Amino acid sequence: MPTQTAKSGFLPPVRGCSWMQDNSMCHDTITSKGWRQGPLYSVFPATRALVSSVQDLFEFICSGPLIKKLGLTPEMVAESIDRWLEYGLYLCRLFQLNELNLSISQKARFYHYYIPVFFWCEDQISHHRSMFKDGEDIPPLVIGFSAPQGCGKTTLAFALDYLFRVSGRNSATISIDDFYLTAKDQAKLREENPGNALLEFRGNAGSHDLPFSIETLTSMKMKLPRYNKSAYGGRGDRADPATWPEVEGPLTVILFEGWMLGFKPVPMEIVKAVDPQLEAINKKLETYYDAWDKFIKAWIVIKIQNPNCVYQWRLQAEVAMRAEGKPGMSDEEITDFVSRYLPAYKAYLPTLYSEGPSGSDLEHLLIVEIDEERNPILGS
Repeated sequence: MPTQTAKSGFLPPVRGCSWMQDNSMCHDTITSKGWRQGPLYSVFPATRALVSSVQDLFEFICSGPLIKKLGLTPEMVAESIDRWLEYGLYLCRLFQLNELNLSISQKARFYHYYIPVFFWCEDQISHHRSMFKDGEDIPPLVIGFSAPQGCGKTTLAFALDYLFRVSGRNSATISIDDFYLTAKDQAKLREENPGNALLEFRGNAGSHDLPFSIETLTSMKMKLPRYNKSAYGGRGDRADPATWPEVEGPLTVILFEGWMLGFKPVPMEIVKAVDPQLEAINKKLETYYDAWDKFIKAWIVIKIQNPNCVYQWRLQAEVAMRAEGKPGMSDEEITDFVSRYLPAYKAYLPTLYSEGPSGSDLEHLLIVEIDEERNPILGS
């Protein structure tokens, strides 16, 4: 790790207990060994072993597949290494992991994925706020996360929301799942489309309450809707409004995530070639831009190599839900459930990856390609 930086000539002091350091070393005083600690933070002592551990982490961060994509240099990482370590420690606490014993996969998830994406989001917020004059009411920046089911977008949004909060940002997280039709209206949709398996249950375009989503996204004082996926044996229903969390403004950022967020209609011959049942879905997609995409000013698209990964990822999610004592779908029901999404993946993901979401600006679009373990890769 460089011991000098371009601006100051010295590596800035690092806040946050080292991921290699015993937390019992944290104090409020300056000790004879040169430590200066508070209850949560410390400066690394200038010992060879500890500097070596920081060097290892520095090199690990710089080897991440998003560093170059985000325009970061080793010098820039060195100058902000204290923030990397501080946010890494926050994430360890959030996910109840021991920062002294992170696996390579856990380190990759934090330092190659969550923290770089958080820095990108911070840049997007700064740009958004710069568009307004002093004294003007600044609406929250809506950041869209488009990613297939089970690939970790909800966990990513959860981690980012936490980092925003510990950084003093007022944030909220919503999902397209929160705007699914009620069980009653979903039954009506099914009756109106007999024989179309893609509209039999929740998921595809047409199964969302779009006026309700517009009302939510335009409200400055939000009571966030929630959807209960475990209702009706895993088929789901809108949760009781009495249980919805309420968010007081002004919000700085809204994280909006969904498996089909940013999908846009494609020529009918394409959907017919994939699955004739998609014709109704494709037509319904025409109304989604005005309900969702036009509110989103920055986009994160999580790219996968093979949509069939969704089967295994969805199974893992349902197993976790059942382990928490919540009713869910059987393995056979999961296979049937996911099969109703695959046609849309095959029809719409190529355009999403090549063109981006409708109305998106390349300067405010981040595409992250992940592997089967849900960690980012260099990709294409």
